[in-house]
Amino acid sequence: MPIDFSLILVLATAFCGVVWALEVWLWRPRRKRRALNQTELQPEETVTESKEPVLVEYARSFFPVLLIVLVVRSFLFEPFRIPSGSMVPTLLVGDFIFVNKYVYGLRLPVLNQKVWEIGDPERGDVVVFRLPSDPSINYIKRLVGLPGDTVTYRNRRLYINGKIVPSEPLGPYEGEGQPGALLYNETLGKAEHDILLIPGQRSLEGTFVVPRGHYFMMGDNRDNSRDSRYHGVGIIPDHNLVGKAVRVWANWKFPEMPRWSRIGRKIK
Repeated sequence: MPIDFSLILVLATAFCGVVWALEVWLWRPRRKRRALNQTELQPEETVTESKEPVLVEYARSFFPVLLIVLVVRSFLFEPFRIPSGSMVPTLLVGDFIFVNKYVYGLRLPVLNQKVWEIGDPERGDVVVFRLPSDPSINYIKRLVGLPGDTVTYRNRRLYINGKIVPSEPLGPYEGEGQPGALLYNETLGKAEHDILLIPGQRSLEGTFVVPRGHYFMMGDNRDNSRDSRYHGVGIIPDHNLVGKAVRVWANWKFPEMPRWSRIGRKIK
């Protein structure tokens, strides 16, 4: 069973906060009163409190750290690791990325309920989302179709509302992750990015209508991506969006050495 780290983080933060609050408002004053009742004080004497319980000591130490992590991870940025090659050449297996959590609006952790509208997803964004068929699994793809769009993928060409999306062949792909692929430069909305097509390998084609409040996602590795074209993924509802991928902060595909050249790369 997948572990819900957000739920664990919320519960741990709440537990430490409650323990610390009980110490400040209930347990510590009670210890002071007990010490006063058990000690006959002389004018020059003072009351020595009993030692703080170990549980309270740990809660007091961990609560600020857990609270900061919870706020940053839930509302600002969250790290993810790329496990597959569906977004090659934009993202490679082993990339560790930062995802902007607030760009599409602030959402409550665990409940994923949007509480503050900030901005809307744009065509061409690289987006992390929860898989509708299993929300415990996160996917990352490029946003191709906005609400109301008609998306067609035919003969390895992408069409949005009947207009072909411009792409320019760049030759054989010489990078890692997909040998034998051909590299193309595609202009999708404001985003100019590279995609891969694999000679001899076909992927699902068809025409898809994007409902209101939903988004159509595709991988940049077009012939090797399980995305909105396929059952089990489908068209993604807005409440499943996690955030926009913005930066690569490391790459390490153990047991290989880290790829230092990937550090700091902007995702576009």
